[in-house]
Amino acid sequence: MTISGYTFVRNAIKLAYPLKESILSILDIVDEYVIAYCPGDDDDNTLEVIKSIKSDKIKLVPAAWEPEKFTHNTLYSYLSDLAKNNCQGDWLFYLQVDEVVHEQYLATIKHACEYYLHNTSIEGFLFSYKHFWGDYDHCFTHHGWYPREIRMIRNLPEIHSWRDAQSFRFYDHFEATTQYYRTKEGTRKLKVALIPAEIYHYGWVRPPKTMSDKQNRMHKTWNQSLSDKYQTGFDYGVLNRIPVFKGSNPKVMVERIQALSWKDKLQYSGKRNPVRAPHKHEKLKYRVRSWVELKILGGREIGGFRNYKLIERHFVA
Repeated sequence: MTISGYTFVRNAIKLAYPLKESILSILDIVDEYVIAYCPGDDDDNTLEVIKSIKSDKIKLVPAAWEPEKFTHNTLYSYLSDLAKNNCQGDWLFYLQVDEVVHEQYLATIKHACEYYLHNTSIEGFLFSYKHFWGDYDHCFTHHGWYPREIRMIRNLPEIHSWRDAQSFRFYDHFEATTQYYRTKEGTRKLKVALIPAEIYHYGWVRPPKTMSDKQNRMHKTWNQSLSDKYQTGFDYGVLNRIPVFKGSNPKVMVERIQALSWKDKLQYSGKRNPVRAPHKHEKLKYRVRSWVELKILGGREIGGFRNYKLIERHFVA
């Protein structure tokens, strides 16, 4: 049984992605780690950081950054597929470069791969999520943020990244175009097992200026004709209204957490800036839904986006 890790990357260091931490978090349990690498800005040193990881498991695949060809952020799916197509493993572990796995889950993940290897009714594994916001002490696990997502799949040619590469679909016929990456027609959801492991998502933990830059770039890969949407200093809002994270972060994140340097630019109390449009989690309807889900339903989500067919829950003794 073999496992391939894979991802795509461009400008990761300039935009403050925890790239190295993400790779290292699963490197011990994969047989290879395939990275579709797109050269970025002149002042970005992503390639040097990747090469600083002294492992013969890492395999670089040259990639082109073509937002004019793949619009509506389907470029991310195309690049994910490019890396996937170069993987050799029985199972493929897709981590976006702002996602990290806690070391406490590695044995569980590997066990699940072995347990389901010959059970072809399971096409992938569903992971729970922690979404950090502003700093490393606050995170969401409730409504408005996807609580679960597929991050491991079988190495099947019919499975492709979907839409903006957040998830996957099984295609009857596929062509690498924006239209195919966005369609539901001729596709179906993957059949998955929910395993007791979590993804730590740090995509919203950056200095405010870098957060604005990153969001504006994503805005433009959706449609290149769009102008900057976010101001130079992203406003995370009032953090004491965000759930406090009481667990431990992955060990690979320790140095990064200690180096956090923008606490003086965060708002920990007071009122929301009325000039700024509210974030999704600040809107009343989502606050009420989240309260009901967490206090009454024990964390079960009301509605929500589910791009998968849950076949079974896998518990490891």
